[in-house]
This record gives sequence, C-alpha cells and structure tokens, in this order.
Amino acid sequence: MYKIIHNKITAIGLSVLLLAGTGCSKIKDFGNTNVNPGGVTKPNLAALLTNVESGIAGYAASTRGGLYCQYYSETQYTETSLYATTPLEFSGNYSGPLMDLQNIINRNSDPATAAENTAYGSNKNQIAVARILKAYQFWTMTDRWGAIPYSEALQLNVPKYDTQESIYKDLFKELTEAVAQFDDNGDPVKGDIIYGGSNAKWKKLANSLRMLMAIRLTKVYPSAGDYAATQFAAAVAEPSGYISTNDDNFTVVYPGGPFKNPWYNLFDGRKDYAESKTMTDLLSGLGDSRISAFGANTNGFPYGLERADATTVSEPWPLILSPSNRLQTSPIVIVGASVVLLSYAEAIERGWLPGLTTTDAQAAYNNGIAQSFAQWGLSLPGSYLSGNANYSAGVGVAAIGQNSFGSIPASSSATTTSKLQRIQLQKYIALYPDGTQGWCEWRRTGVPGLKATTFATSTSGEIPRRYTYGTNEKSLNAAGVAQGIADLTGGDTQDARVWWDN
Repeated sequence: MYKIIHNKITAIGLSVLLLAGTGCSKIKDFGNTNVNPGGVTKPNLAALLTNVESGIAGYAASTRGGLYCQYYSETQYTETSLYATTPLEFSGNYSGPLMDLQNIINRNSDPATAAENTAYGSNKNQIAVARILKAYQFWTMTDRWGAIPYSEALQLNVPKYDTQESIYKDLFKELTEAVAQFDDNGDPVKGDIIYGGSNAKWKKLANSLRMLMAIRLTKVYPSAGDYAATQFAAAVAEPSGYISTNDDNFTVVYPGGPFKNPWYNLFDGRKDYAESKTMTDLLSGLGDSRISAFGANTNGFPYGLERADATTVSEPWPLILSPSNRLQTSPIVIVGASVVLLSYAEAIERGWLPGLTTTDAQAAYNNGIAQSFAQWGLSLPGSYLSGNANYSAGVGVAAIGQNSFGSIPASSSATTTSKLQRIQLQKYIALYPDGTQGWCEWRRTGVPGLKATTFATSTSGEIPRRYTYGTNEKSLNAAGVAQGIADLTGGDTQDARVWWDN
C-alpha cells in the first residue's frame, strides 16, 4: 500500500520538475507518444470481482495459523512450529484485493461512473457484494495482527491504525447495511464465480459472518444481553437467513489449469507439511471417519520437532488432506454450514437466544457435525453421537500429540467436561484445514487443550497469540504502528493478546 503511495508522490514530484524546467509548451512536442492505444482506461468490474474471489481461498489455506493450532506439522524446516518470531507484512492485502473491491464500490457510487457500470450488475448489488468481501478480509486481518489501518485505508495517504474493537463494530455495521442494500429487482452481479450472482446466498453469508464474528467476542462480551449476544441474535433474526446447509457454503471451486487449488500447489513437488499427530490422535480417539478426508493415513507427523528429529521421521505420514481432496480442481470451503450451526449451538447454550433450550442446542450440534461429514462426502457414523462426542456426556480424548521425541507434554489433551467444550471441540475439527480460523478459535476457547512444543525457540516458549507487525510497516508508518501497539496487552510481540483475546 505504502509503496504505491510513494511511487505516486514521486511521479507527481518529477512532473512538477519537468514543467518547471522545460515550460508547458514543450509537453506538446510529445503528441500522443505516451498514449497506449491498447491500454484500458476503465476497469472491468466483473474481472476485478473474479480476481478477488479466485484468490480469497488463500485466507483459508494459510499454513502459519494451522501450525500454531497444531492442525499440521512441519516436516523439515521447523522454524514456524518452534515459534520463531517473524515480522509479517499485510500491505499486499490493501494494494491487491481490498483495492479492487474499493474500486468496485467507488465506481458504482460515483454519479459520474455509476450508470456505465450497470453492465456488471445493478450498482447496489455490486456494492453490497464488495462490502461483504471486504468485511471478511478485514476480519481475518485484524484477528491476526490486532489493530490495523481501516478507516483511513485504501486512500492516498499514510493511514492511522484503528483499534480492533472499533474495526469489529464497524464490520458489523457494514455487513448489516450490505444485506439491506441488495436490490433483488436489479441485475445480478457479473463475474461472481462463487455464488453466481445470487443475492440470497450473499445475504446468508453476510448474516453468517455476523454470527461468527459475534461468537468470537465471548471473552469480552460473554453474557446474554451483551453486545456480542445482541449482534448474534440480530443476525439470526434477519429474514434472509444464514448458512445452514452445505448448498449455501461459501466455497471456491477451481477449474484447474492456471487456477489450481492452493493445497495442490503447496504439495506440487514438495512435502514440507503434514497432518499433525495431534490431529490424527484426536480423530482416532473420537472414532471420527473424517480422518480419511483430512489425510491419506492415520500416522500423523509429530508436532514441534527440531529439524534434526523431523528429518528422521519415517514415512508414510499424511500430507494435509487426502489426495482426492487436494486435486487441482478440489473446492475450498471458506465458510461452511457446519461451523455456523456449531456457533448457533454455542449461542443457545450461552443463553444468547431467548426461548431456545439446550435441546435446541443439541439439535444444532448434531446437525452441524452431520453437515461437516457431508461436506467431505462422508456419512455420519451411526455410533458417533453416542460415543466420546456425545453432546451430554462425551468425554473427548484424554491425550493428543504425544510422541517419542517428547515435543508435546503429556498434559496436552482434548478432554471435554461441558457442553460448551464439546461444541468448541467439534468446531475446531470442522474448521480443518483452515488454520487461520482454527487458531483464532483455539485462542478464544482453549479447546482442545494444546500445549506448546518443548523445543520452542521463542523467549516465552508459548504458542503465539498474534502476528507481529512487518518491518516495512514500522519504516513507512511508524506513527500508525505505535497506535497499533498501544492497543495491545504486551507490546508488539507474538505473545501479546488482541482485544478479544484478553
């Protein structure tokens, strides 16, 4: 973002020098030499939308979060799973997909360009879809770093950093207004490779995101009647509904060729990551047949090993996802019915939805699990809900991740002693392999009871709680970074906690 700003300012400065040194009349000597007859002067908004949607599954295929929440292990280069501190930049999110979405909004909002852009769908529908996609991306960003540029972002300036609390509250507003903005009598959006221009499905996604965002705030607003509960209830009550079946999942389907599934690309000639023993122990202990979809075998790779040990682990061990689920054309579910329904079950159990009882919560829990199995093309085993995953009495799994290298303490477990913990454990499973969301949920709930690797190289030796700000950010926007650090408990470290994690 800042590199783009710097280049624009430099270009303006050079232009002023040229004018001052040569006189305006000299500019005419160039005629139309610098005019590209094949250049595009007006953006194709359908192409911008397609570009954003084709890349958005990358947010759900991030390896760092998945390593932190022990979905998977590093098999040879193990720095990240040993918690080495790595400053991480977020500027590419702004200069890429977020700017594309802002252009869609701007050109459909400006009276000078709105009419010509109805070729890509009604102005209101294009704006509403762009607002929802922006909200999703800002949500994932603030959950990783904490305070980030928001209210002054995507402008020709050096923006301030907004607190995570203010970002969350504005995202709720954006999603609410986007649902109301859709024009069901207008033309559907063009270039929508996810929902094919279906307003109804986009509305369900927006309401579902509000539900997921609200449940993330249980540490700061735990009680019925608090801000999070009212936001959740309002999203549930919205007449357009929420994602409750896999038919409405927010899913990117890849055609293959130049547009391949990110997990396929990750393992195209390499095998640096594997499904972790933490995960295979959990699934095996529950008698969970999703283990066949999450990896090729049950021999999970020990988590948190030093390189010298990692390179001695004998194969076969499972890569992330089974071969049939990481083809070039395999879909990636970004927001699925299973996760929304399990969040719904938790909200009921917390008393956030008056009039609904624990019986309703159990029904949502059972349905959420069934939807997760179905998402992977599997049937729910007949005994699954009466065993260790039983809503009323399931005990979970006593030990997960232990190995002969001693990297995971024996106290690491997935035991469940309450209905809330059972819901949260199933949500952790249902989110696999979305490491960003799995890590966020683990930070929120502490379920399962993961322990840091004994070989951690960080000062604290603890599982990271956030990303640290990038070096370029600190150089180009020192004042903004200082604002961001002030919003943290513990400074700009990976052990500091973001607003909702306190």
